[in-house]
Amino acid sequence: MDATLQHCDPLDSRQFHLAVKRLADSLSYGTDKSPFLGQGIEYVQSRRYEPGDPVKSIDWRVTARTGKAHVKQFETPKQMPVWLVVDTSASMALASHPPGKYGLALQVAGGIALACLDRVSPVGVLGAGGRDLVVQPSLSRDVLLQWLHSLRTYRFDEPTNLGQRLLALEPSLRQRSLLVVLSDFHDPDALAALKLVGARHDCICLIFRDPAEDQLSGAGLFRGREVESGREVLSHGRRMLSTTENLSESLKKASLDHFLIQPGTPFLGRLRHFLRSRGGVSRRNRQ
Repeated sequence: MDATLQHCDPLDSRQFHLAVKRLADSLSYGTDKSPFLGQGIEYVQSRRYEPGDPVKSIDWRVTARTGKAHVKQFETPKQMPVWLVVDTSASMALASHPPGKYGLALQVAGGIALACLDRVSPVGVLGAGGRDLVVQPSLSRDVLLQWLHSLRTYRFDEPTNLGQRLLALEPSLRQRSLLVVLSDFHDPDALAALKLVGARHDCICLIFRDPAEDQLSGAGLFRGREVESGREVLSHGRRMLSTTENLSESLKKASLDHFLIQPGTPFLGRLRHFLRSRGGVSRRNRQ
């Protein structure tokens, strides 16, 4: 591997672990219910009271109506596997505000993973760049920390394969799963793949956009080279102005929950609210 292209998160191992732990604590603060739909108990029916049944499970409405003690029965809790799809491509390395898009995405992924494990939801990870990274859902913190630290190394020439990786993952998901996609969504094939996966599974799109990308809106004509493909492009700053807005509108039309995160801008409170308030048939854009 070319050392000139290989870079690492500026935080040391201990600082990185603390940053991830603080983020996990923030996402979990003030709630006893998983914001990641990892577990749940649903009422099924009521039955006659039997000696030994806990008093707190008594269904007082049915008991009052029938004159005989009844207790509520609930569905057995089910844990939903959580897949973190982390974009490791070169465009994520843009960093005008430390730790940049990639560093911040990795910390958010780690925080979500720890919060899920605290609620006994197995977590897997899928790399969406050039490297071959697939970690099956697990409840092991050791496995979690291993892949977190392995992802801290990145390259400035790594391609994006987000759409391709999502399509390859979907057939292997044997039960309904939650997919959290952390990316800048520069892959043109990503949206179609997300629509297909979102038809069977629960998807959350966390969009990472560096403030420097918005500054191109007034740049006029410019020539550049895509870091992921090497292809030369000729563009105009005005075309960059609505990139995030167009992506947001496309995701909204596809009924895909999404949330914008910008390095250097506070987001934890809004992200926590977004994760708790999403779900069901009500899907809203959060920015």
